[in-house]
Amino acid sequence: MTQRIPLQNLTTDPSVSHHTPSSQPSHAQPSSYQPPHRSKPPKLGHVYVREIGGFFQRIRRRSNWLLMALYFGLPWVNWGDRPLVWFDLSAQEFHLFAATFYPQDFILLTWILVLCAFGLFLITVAAGRVWCGYSCPQSVWTFLFIWFEHRLEGPRHRRIRRDKAPRTLDTLWRKTAKHTAWLLIALATGATFVGYFTPIRALVVDFISLNAHPWALFWIGFFTVFTYLNAGWLRHQVCLHMCPYSRFQSAMFDANTLIVSYDAARGEPRRNHLQGNHLQGNHLKNNHLHKGIETTRVGDCIDCELCVQVCPTGIDIRDGLQYECIGCAACIDACDSVMARINKPLGLVRYTTERALSGKTTRFWRPQLIAYAVALLSMVVLLVSFLNARVPIDVDIVRDRQTLFEGTADGRVINYYNVTLRNHDSQPHRYALSAAGLPGLRLQGVETIEVEANKTRHLRIALTVEEDTLRLPSHSIELHFVALDDPSITSSNETRFLGPQRE
Repeated sequence: MTQRIPLQNLTTDPSVSHHTPSSQPSHAQPSSYQPPHRSKPPKLGHVYVREIGGFFQRIRRRSNWLLMALYFGLPWVNWGDRPLVWFDLSAQEFHLFAATFYPQDFILLTWILVLCAFGLFLITVAAGRVWCGYSCPQSVWTFLFIWFEHRLEGPRHRRIRRDKAPRTLDTLWRKTAKHTAWLLIALATGATFVGYFTPIRALVVDFISLNAHPWALFWIGFFTVFTYLNAGWLRHQVCLHMCPYSRFQSAMFDANTLIVSYDAARGEPRRNHLQGNHLQGNHLKNNHLHKGIETTRVGDCIDCELCVQVCPTGIDIRDGLQYECIGCAACIDACDSVMARINKPLGLVRYTTERALSGKTTRFWRPQLIAYAVALLSMVVLLVSFLNARVPIDVDIVRDRQTLFEGTADGRVINYYNVTLRNHDSQPHRYALSAAGLPGLRLQGVETIEVEANKTRHLRIALTVEEDTLRLPSHSIELHFVALDDPSITSSNETRFLGPQRE
């Protein structure tokens, strides 16, 4: 009967002596295969990351450069007379491209954050932690710092050797240059972040001339230190111990999730990478009976540990799925480069699923993924519908608290109101004001007001009515605002009209 050949033999007998290939007879059965070396969990210390090229790393680098270009460039782009993206806290106006939002629009921010969360969940169920590997700010800035580290201190083996050797002038100037570059990047990051809240052109001029506001200096310093520590020193520790996503993302994985995996069925048992390919049959024998014929098998993995050296979190992908893996695919490119040199098929480490590794068909559409997709699509449709139905006018009416009402000699009562009118549209409008709710109620003074696009106007209006029409000390009235050039833009606001107490 045909027997299945196990992938690897993890049972070793110390009493069995291991013979060299030349001295062991071909019919001998004692196993000389040793269990593959398993790396220890990532250390808390510094991880020396080796730089690697490849298909996925080109994608990651291009996406990282694009994201950094957007981050550093958006504050410098103007939309008319204001920055394209500007969170003006003092005026409580938040400009995003052509739109302007106000504190009462924070429900939109909550909605957008929920959309981002569901989008992240959908991506995680479908493709694992690709967000972490290609788009997360922590990963983007960490890889940028590693890029400068590699060019100023040299490749991985040289950095390790320099750190173990006594300090020399060459080592000192390289490390000084590296940390100077890190601090400059961190300073630019902090200044750019503050530039989203203060026009960056004026901020840079004030910063260079030492006239910047103390709070601006504080936040620039805070984010400079924050970036320098996170991307330069903490690095993988942020991903392992500070990021909550790394802890709960495994709950969204299933057997059909696309993850970075090592094909143990093909790679085990490993062979010594120092031996030539012609020694495969004589090195690390794993002898089993297959159809009555003695066979010798050795895996494609040569145990070079290049996949470990390029990992930014310092893990060994051959140990299986681990929450520390950020899905950056550096190990894939590293392993593929080795497989190409030894004339082996690529993909020993690859993006795959657990079902594919076990020889089953991967199902992309499954209930969990469909549920996230439907929820995300529904919220996007509702958000777009809300934005389309949103009237581009906002009115706040506050009664004058200093003067409840005034009486005139001709028997009329006057109430004063402070009105804030915001034009959310991308074009200016002239609005007509009218009042209703009491017989003979009319405006005194201004009856129309013009507001520029995405601007706010403040005005004080007066309403007057004959005292004889007031039956109660307080009456409900409405103020109407209608755009003269577009009657669909309208707003009705209820307020109170006060008068004297009647006995």
